[in-house]
Amino acid sequence: MAVAEKLRPSGRVAFSHPNFVIFVIARWFIVLALEMQSVAVGWQVYDITKKPLDLGLVGLAQFTPSFLLFLVSGHMADRVDRRKLIVMCYIGFATCSGLLLLIAARRAHAILPIYGVVVLSGIVRSFNGPVTRSILPQLVPDEHFANAVAWSSSANQSANILGPSIGGFVYAISRGPSAVYALAMIAGVSAALAMLRIQLESRPRPREPIRLKTVLAGIHYIFDHKVVLGSISLDLFAVLLGGAVALLPVFAREILKTGPWGLGLLRCSPGIGAATMAIVLAHRPLKGRAGTTMLWCVAGFGVFTILFGISHNLILSMISLVMVGATDMVSVITRAILVQLATPDEMRGRVNAVDMIFIGASNELGQFESGLTAAWLGTVPAVVLGGIGTLIVTALWALSFPDLRNATHPTTET
Repeated sequence: MAVAEKLRPSGRVAFSHPNFVIFVIARWFIVLALEMQSVAVGWQVYDITKKPLDLGLVGLAQFTPSFLLFLVSGHMADRVDRRKLIVMCYIGFATCSGLLLLIAARRAHAILPIYGVVVLSGIVRSFNGPVTRSILPQLVPDEHFANAVAWSSSANQSANILGPSIGGFVYAISRGPSAVYALAMIAGVSAALAMLRIQLESRPRPREPIRLKTVLAGIHYIFDHKVVLGSISLDLFAVLLGGAVALLPVFAREILKTGPWGLGLLRCSPGIGAATMAIVLAHRPLKGRAGTTMLWCVAGFGVFTILFGISHNLILSMISLVMVGATDMVSVITRAILVQLATPDEMRGRVNAVDMIFIGASNELGQFESGLTAAWLGTVPAVVLGGIGTLIVTALWALSFPDLRNATHPTTET
């Protein structure tokens, strides 16, 4: 057994744990479903209204339930069987895809029913995010956790690549969103069935009473650990200002003069960069001044966002988005390891719920900010100014969080 362990490639050691493999497969299917669906919803809404602000409202509709429910969802993730809760969430996502399919089948041109389903999907997301992140440390030992995070992120990003591509091409071929929503529903059901195959020995967790102190424990933890606070707040403000994903339908249609297939290529480009970087980090994890490296990569995120904003060429735009995804992945993996390994298992749900609010604010709320800014200033100025804002935030955080700047790689793997 010891000889086999030595011969096993350390860069892929996480795959020696069957539960982790099943988890990655299930997660891959659900991310694929959500990404396909996201492209279809974005194109459908913009095709109906032709207003960038309405694309921003899609992001707001996704984020609001998470913001309102994060204390409840985090506490749930720490009190109930995490595997069963994930299965219920995946069934919820499949149900949302089915509802969007029914709306599309009626060929209605009202967007309020679509927003309603997006809100419902946001409710499911509010519970799925914390519990999904909380269960990962139960699937592998601590010494393999950094490797598991990198490979899990890589698998997710491969779904981020395929999802928009499949969604865009299927939308174009079928000339409508119905086929995309049907595929998303099938993928959601497949994810739930895969998750049912995971068998975990439940670790006993103390049944803390439901009171204000225990519900707010995740917030207290993050504010007591400055490195964690600095890393997740950096991601919040950098991506909030620099996020351009919500405006991709506008760039595809109005600036780059392409169709749903071009939107699919743009949407998958950040995933290509992120997946590549995740694989690199799986084999060559960050060492030494990981915090400084993360800060430089966030600055790179801002630079490539600006380049995307001024580009009028599809290839250059795709390259810029590839680099946006690659630089962002360094921050994603470093933050995930920081939060997960330092947090006791019995409160991971609450801590991750708070972290998911930061992530949701930077992504979904960032979509709303992008749509609103584009409505005020125009699409290109909104993206360029957002990239500049990211550079300013990075400089301010480097000065304000010396512990983050000096942080070393937070992995226990040897």
